[in-house]
Amino acid sequence: MELIGDLGEAELARAMPGRAVRSYPALLSTEAEALAWARAGAAAGAVVAAEYQASPRGRAGLEWHPHPGRSLAFSLVLRPRLPTHREGWLYVVAVSALADVTGGEVDWPDTVPGRGAVGIYSELGPESVEWAVVNVLVEKAEPPRAALLAAVVGSLETRLADPTTPVLAGYLRRCATIGRPVRARLVPMSPGGPEVAGTARTVLTDGALVIETDDARRVAVRPQALGVLEPRP
Repeated sequence: MELIGDLGEAELARAMPGRAVRSYPALLSTEAEALAWARAGAAAGAVVAAEYQASPRGRAGLEWHPHPGRSLAFSLVLRPRLPTHREGWLYVVAVSALADVTGGEVDWPDTVPGRGAVGIYSELGPESVEWAVVNVLVEKAEPPRAALLAAVVGSLETRLADPTTPVLAGYLRRCATIGRPVRARLVPMSPGGPEVAGTARTVLTDGALVIETDDARRVAVRPQALGVLEPRP
């Protein structure tokens, strides 16, 4: 079922010629549709958009609340050439791309505060990431939105193809988390569950945040292991 409006398949095709796209008036989530499509062999770069999503979610299943017609939420299929231990690098790439387009600083691992967020599901093979679905939320996006979606996708794919060193250097310059006292609550989250507290020092090439604890230990927390990152009193 094609969405009639600024995110219809025709509008997306004009903004991104030659790309596989699907658009819907309403879905449970674009992630669910993109996951099924990826498992069925969707090409890298395939995009799923919807005007309304009943249950859009980001990293670790955190709920998103986009406003139909005034936000933009979509999913992108990737087939990255990344070793399994660098799965979390996709967060650095995706949130950098979102900040490229929307402006602003980034909060590790997945947020451009007040502007949007990303969430990623990765399918891992024995040695590499087989494919991934990147979910993107732009909180304020007035129609027409196809060009905005295309800009985020283009920036994300460019950064994924770029060398790691300059992408990470640019990310660190705009990452407001660095230097802050933080508490990382890890999954599975529960009372008394695992957590790491200290000062955020840097981000590594696998996307992990390095936290220096009060006893001078340095602990790397991967984005896919994070439940919630909180300010530390």
